[in-house]
Amino acid sequence: MLLEAALKLWGLSYRPRFEHACADPGLAQTQLLHSLLQRNGMTAFGREHEFASIHSPSEYATRVPVRDYEGFRPYVDRLVAGETGVLTRDPVTMFTTTSGTTGAPKLIPVTEVWRQEVGRLARLALLRAMRDHPGLLRGKVLSIVSPAIEGYTAGGIPIGSMSGVTQRSLTRLVRRQITPAYEVALIPDPDMRYFLTMRLALGENVSFIATPNASTLLRLAETAATHGDEIVEAVARGTLGIPPFEGIAEPVTGHGDLVARLEGGLHPNPTRARELEAVLREHGRLLPGACWPALAMIGCWLGGGSGVHAQRLAQHYGERPMRDLGFLASEGSMSVPVEDGTPAGALAVHSTYFEFIRESEIEEPSPATLGAAELQEGERYYVLLTGGNGLYRYDINDVVEVRGFYRRTPRIAFVRKGRDMLSITGEKLHLNHVQDAIQRAEAATGWDLLYYRLIPDVEDSRYELLVEPAGPAPSGSRFLTQFDTRLGAVNQEYAAKRASGRLHPPLLHVMRRGWGERLCREDFRAGKRDNQHKWVVMTPQWDEQSRQEVERTIDLGNLLRDPGEA
Repeated sequence: MLLEAALKLWGLSYRPRFEHACADPGLAQTQLLHSLLQRNGMTAFGREHEFASIHSPSEYATRVPVRDYEGFRPYVDRLVAGETGVLTRDPVTMFTTTSGTTGAPKLIPVTEVWRQEVGRLARLALLRAMRDHPGLLRGKVLSIVSPAIEGYTAGGIPIGSMSGVTQRSLTRLVRRQITPAYEVALIPDPDMRYFLTMRLALGENVSFIATPNASTLLRLAETAATHGDEIVEAVARGTLGIPPFEGIAEPVTGHGDLVARLEGGLHPNPTRARELEAVLREHGRLLPGACWPALAMIGCWLGGGSGVHAQRLAQHYGERPMRDLGFLASEGSMSVPVEDGTPAGALAVHSTYFEFIRESEIEEPSPATLGAAELQEGERYYVLLTGGNGLYRYDINDVVEVRGFYRRTPRIAFVRKGRDMLSITGEKLHLNHVQDAIQRAEAATGWDLLYYRLIPDVEDSRYELLVEPAGPAPSGSRFLTQFDTRLGAVNQEYAAKRASGRLHPPLLHVMRRGWGERLCREDFRAGKRDNQHKWVVMTPQWDEQSRQEVERTIDLGNLLRDPGEA
């Protein structure tokens, strides 16, 4: 088809550069760094750090300090104020946003050159997926994006999402292949947006799904199950069929133009409605996998916390091949997926300059940095980025693991956000410890948790574990015992302080069904994007909503006195 031919032309012109770079990542990285420094040497940042006199990666590491976003915020503020030539020679055409560590959002500069590079990486990944799954684009592509423009700086520069910009910049031929229409991304209410997404997508023959966060697909499946009758009727009549939602008396109020544009392209489709009705009768709900028999692949994140949600997709979408979308962030696209079923992708050594710090050395005063060609199989690292968007030695605070190599280039998998740690009495409980203990406790008791969160009670010197099980969970005492025991096994300081009484036994709070989903929805209503949302596993304090959602509490300290406690 025309779309496949176009993608092959775009991808094939870019593929040799990627393949050659992967064959010699050290050379590719050195050449890329030289190019970036030369291109941006006369910027304010480049002059301050004497880019013109830097001739090697070691000199670069000596001259330019590592920074997190707060270290770049003063430079970004100058860009927001309208100054040019601050971080890049190329003008900033927009800012993309993501959550900041201080509460103030990050504004990541975007130049046209950098945007095109990100687009080429996406097309290359799609081309490789098409090679392995020839039916990938024979139907529609279900793609979830955020609005391209959500506001403007005082100087008139757009602020928005890269996903929305990328979709809007596609040719009309390509946009016609995507469902739902871009206008759905502009609907602020998540319930209404999920409904419209599934109403429009279920009216089509979808052959490929692409959205980073697997939890989005779980919510969409739940929407289809809840509103099956309304969707079937709407498809038959050629309407949107928007039902009333909680908190929205009139769904189309304020969205009249958007709704009119969406509904204007619809037509009655009784044939498709009968197909959906058959699925509804057979399964008792609109099961997406049964509604889309031609679905060839699901693209979503398979690593970190998102990977846990991805494991639950098969019950809704069937046993379809799944491929990670790559190590992606607002700050850049950092890997190219090369096969199904793994979060590991080939490091994009031809488009971003990388440095790495061993996970075990991150707390040292001056940890050594390694290049892409120096990484070892099975090791974990923090990542520093230098890219065409003007971020230099940027600490993204992500931990990745090397899982093999593509040619001679490391294949990296996202593991978690970095520096996730809680401590009450010096035990330095890390997210890795908590995740391990949860998994062991689940395996030992048969529990399956949808969400969990750990909160320190400093005054009482104990931890409180909040859990939302996926189903009935009668063995609360055993789960808590297993969790506590495993924490001691993976963290000797925790075990020592529990044994000495400096840490009291933990509490387990079983939360009401839907607790995690309700917290997520509150975040969305507060402005966080669905495809950037990250569930917080460790937090220093309670939120008021969670306090109201505790169904029952189990105190490990009482178990010896009351062994029958659930």
